[in-house]
Amino acid sequence: MATPHIEAEPGSIAPVVLLPGDPLRAEWIAENHLDDARQVTGVRNMLGFTGTVSGVPVSVMGSGMGVPSSAIYATELIRSYDVDRIIRVGSCGGLRSDVTLNQLILAIGAGTDSNINRARIGGHDFPAVADFDLLAAADEAARRRQVEVLVGTVFTSDLFYAPDGYYDAAAVHGMLAVEMETAGLYGVGAAEGARMLSILTVSDNLITGERLSTEDRQSGFDAMVAMALDVAVGTSEA
Repeated sequence: MATPHIEAEPGSIAPVVLLPGDPLRAEWIAENHLDDARQVTGVRNMLGFTGTVSGVPVSVMGSGMGVPSSAIYATELIRSYDVDRIIRVGSCGGLRSDVTLNQLILAIGAGTDSNINRARIGGHDFPAVADFDLLAAADEAARRRQVEVLVGTVFTSDLFYAPDGYYDAAAVHGMLAVEMETAGLYGVGAAEGARMLSILTVSDNLITGERLSTEDRQSGFDAMVAMALDVAVGTSEA
């Protein structure tokens, strides 16, 4: 049945969902990567689509920006539509000079300045980590496609416009990049019994000041989506 934020009919969303932040990116993925794609939801213009890849049903839906928005959609997808795998496909900002533009990152875990996961377990620290099988499938897909990826931790921030030096400690502790959703999604997965993975494209670097052009950003996004779909199809029987 419909939720407050998703109007899809029962059975119209696949067990695996790609989750970009931007609903127009969801539409682009559906149009360019899914066969027989159809729109299944559009509440608040948060577009969602379902199609197939190599005969396997796959859905894609926007999540909005930030932990609260993405957590709402992920929770409703799992609870009301029996989604068991969610793969975030999004952009991030590099926190080290050797994290290059258009590089793909598989987020094995995420630190955060959000309190959403601490709220789940009485104010204590929470290990926000990816599902191992999805992570291993993504690593294998990268090797098969001969795409270089970084596997490591990222920092999920509630701040887009952060003060100077705000992420220095995260970089010192080995975090590769900053973004705004991963830790929250990993928390939802743990609480709701679903598998989560975040695949990210480096769109800018906070150290060097480099930034992708619109054209280059699209190219990197395309490679990330292709890898995510490999994972979605390859884990459909797992």
